[in-house]
Amino acid sequence: MGVEAHATNERATGRTWTVRLDPVGRGRADVRVSCSRPACAAQVLPSAAVGRTAAVEHLKAHLRAGPAPRPSAYCACRAEECHTHIRPAGPRERPAPWRCGGAVVLAVVTDREGRWWQVMECCSRCAAAHPTAKIAATAPAPDRTAPADAYRASAAPVPTVPAVGPHFSHTASGAATVPHEVPAPRAERPPRPTRQRARRGRIAQRFVPHELRPVALRDELTELGELFRAYQQRAEPDLAVLAGLHARKAKAFRAWAEVTADTGLRLDAERAEQAAATARLQHLHRSGQAPEGDGPAVARLLTASAQWNHARAVLTHVADHSPLPGPGARLLVVMLTLRTAQSGVGNLVGQDLKGLPLPDPEHLVGQLVECGWLDIAGTVDELIASRPENPTRIGVPSLTPDESDPGPFTFGRKMRPKLSGWAQRVVGEKKLRKAKTAADARLLALALATGVSLDGQLGPEGEGLPLEALASWCAVTPAELLELVDRLTATDWLTEVAVTDTVLTGRLTERVLPLSCPLT
Repeated sequence: MGVEAHATNERATGRTWTVRLDPVGRGRADVRVSCSRPACAAQVLPSAAVGRTAAVEHLKAHLRAGPAPRPSAYCACRAEECHTHIRPAGPRERPAPWRCGGAVVLAVVTDREGRWWQVMECCSRCAAAHPTAKIAATAPAPDRTAPADAYRASAAPVPTVPAVGPHFSHTASGAATVPHEVPAPRAERPPRPTRQRARRGRIAQRFVPHELRPVALRDELTELGELFRAYQQRAEPDLAVLAGLHARKAKAFRAWAEVTADTGLRLDAERAEQAAATARLQHLHRSGQAPEGDGPAVARLLTASAQWNHARAVLTHVADHSPLPGPGARLLVVMLTLRTAQSGVGNLVGQDLKGLPLPDPEHLVGQLVECGWLDIAGTVDELIASRPENPTRIGVPSLTPDESDPGPFTFGRKMRPKLSGWAQRVVGEKKLRKAKTAADARLLALALATGVSLDGQLGPEGEGLPLEALASWCAVTPAELLELVDRLTATDWLTEVAVTDTVLTGRLTERVLPLSCPLT
């Protein structure tokens, strides 16, 4: 009977996965379709309509190929403690949580805008509570081999009734008198120990069963869930602590998977191992240590992947919205955008313009003012003559946020000077200044610094960068781009260079790796 009861209580948590449709970048038409299942790779498609069609077909393929809903599955909505199903309280009643019931179904829930589709293995009541849910499949009725009453009859013995009836304190008339003895006082019994209910742990949207054995594994999973929730409440992140928690989670989930033979737990263990390795590597980079003792780590000027992505976002925005042609104007727009990116306004002095490799900065500033892209307080001559103790106020109307448009960038006030300082370091790098390289070469240096892997190879995983995109960014022709590559090689920026008809491969030298923003 113990084995059967254990099998009855073990219920697998309902499956759930999500297909999403997200924009690739601000101001771009292409979209990314991603699926939360680990075996599905993301796709980049040219438009939202094409991406929505592909997302729906991807979801239908999963539903056709996947298994049917399981009759004994634990409702996914209830496992995630979904608050959508709490009935609102009336004037004289308390709010009551939703009660699961009905057959287990595969329900497809989507948002009104068609940006995500979620499949849940849940009960029919929970599916009915979602206004946009559609039932894709229903589990068959469970096969009950014996009725519950028969099971209870076989499991619990029926007590026998004694043949002798109860005795009373009085005797019937005519009955013989029986001597009455006073019973001895009962000895005081020790108080019964109060039974404490075991803690019900929760980790990674999963409940830890009370009956999970060994007990040490159950306690480890419960403690890990509490530690992860405590980490989320920290004021400052600690990547070393986070890496340790993910490593413990991977070990515990692997043991849990061996006990229950659950493939989902084994996949969660693999994902936890990857998360631990990523957090550990990020900690080593931020602390300036070497990963796995492979020599000194690169002490980059921008230290986090979020900062690298913001730098690429600024360069992409300038490439798409540059108001004037030519590499000189493009470089000036980059520097002014970084000065005004967060609020649309900033301060500028004459030395900031004179330090750029521009043959006629006054003329370029005047053109930006005439076309309406730039506003300055005063004249162009006053801007060129201004000094640090009396800077000139400048503004870029297209970057100024308002109620309807928050602006093209999402970083805050503290991030903007870091990005501006990084761009000034790249553009004003010592050997580039000594070689008197022009604006087009400095633009190529910015592009290469933001298009490398962690070890400095050009392109993702050293695959190289497309020549056409680099030439377009530098505002030059592909033939002129090859000359710029030679200049950067001569100034010890590039090494191991190889150029094909379409791709530039190579790597940044160790000297300029601290200025790089790796692709992650």
